[in-house]
Amino acid sequence: MVELLAPARDFTALEAALKNGANAVYVGVEGYNMRAHSNNFAINNLKRASDRCHDDNAHLYVCTNTIMTNKDIDQLKTILLEIRSAGADAIIASDLGVLNIAQDENIDVHFSVQGNISNSESVKVLADLGVKRVILSRELSLEDIKGIIKDSPLEVEVFVHGAMCLAISGRCFLSSYLYQKNANCGECLQPCRKEWKLISDENENDLLTLEGDSILKKYNDRFKGHILSPRDLCMIEYVPELIEAGISSFKIEGRARSADYVASVTKVYKKAIDSYESGNWVFNENWMDELKKVYNRGFDTGFYFRNPHQTSSLNQATHTKKDIGEVVNYYSKVKAAEIRLWNDLTVGDEILVQGPTTGSISQTVESIQIERKSVFKGKKGQNIGISIKNKVRPGDLVYQRFER
Repeated sequence: MVELLAPARDFTALEAALKNGANAVYVGVEGYNMRAHSNNFAINNLKRASDRCHDDNAHLYVCTNTIMTNKDIDQLKTILLEIRSAGADAIIASDLGVLNIAQDENIDVHFSVQGNISNSESVKVLADLGVKRVILSRELSLEDIKGIIKDSPLEVEVFVHGAMCLAISGRCFLSSYLYQKNANCGECLQPCRKEWKLISDENENDLLTLEGDSILKKYNDRFKGHILSPRDLCMIEYVPELIEAGISSFKIEGRARSADYVASVTKVYKKAIDSYESGNWVFNENWMDELKKVYNRGFDTGFYFRNPHQTSSLNQATHTKKDIGEVVNYYSKVKAAEIRLWNDLTVGDEILVQGPTTGSISQTVESIQIERKSVFKGKKGQNIGISIKNKVRPGDLVYQRFER
């Protein structure tokens, strides 16, 4: 059975992953992962995260995959002991020094995509060094992956959904060059996602053109567009081919993404995996509709079948959300929540309820009550009651989701 591995930037996203079918969750710890600008887990919160995953028979993996100096390695020696003590099932690492220390401390290691592992010989070397799993380079085709799996003594993990980086395996210096923020230490400010203008000083007719659905725009003989920004990876239509290739783990990118993103993407891929493993695979077009609702830059199949050539503009999600209130109380017997509104809410609206124990729940508002009287609309400043099937908690935030 293939593992579905989801990202989590905080406990709300972790709950969203687990409650929507993730078999494993990967998280970052402060100072040692590739998402320094996102929320991360503190070391003293890892045991709670680990226990929560294990309660659902899921695994917890901890990212320690930045470039390491001597100072970083010395500090990590202590942190690895705490990671092990917290009960994490493995670390994700790209540094041979980290691998060596982890072996001494009997901690399982998954070798990161940052290692750019692209051939069978490299996999064999990692096996000799004690690695348990390898996360293959994103720049490989499906045929390349099959060839590696055929001879692999290790579990093989690949990315199946999420943001793609222009640089090979994320090793980029553009952010360092422009902003003195090191992408290889998790500080990337993503200058590749901006619009850029191309100008030729030598020959005004020497202009860049892109094949396919180019989004370059001409401005006074200059071209402007998101020429460094690839589309997001999406392999939902090809789940059978990936499983049949012998891949051990399907990884969803997105440790900087919101809990509703994690919930939606995890849920869709879980349904697809279940559909295949039931022996009755049918691709459901609604799956793609659900994936398009949450943050995305348009979709592509990455390097799986050809080199990607389509660029991306900014967020192309079909839906967006705004916070409209918070849960005051939940009444389990009648499955209803009291919500304090700071924006209006109407019967028929779609809402998301999110919290560190609740995760991310979505549903349509079927009815609203104020002081036990049914109303069509709740107004800003009012406390309202609505039916919610799943338990929510006081302090959970409530969002309205609507089409863009």
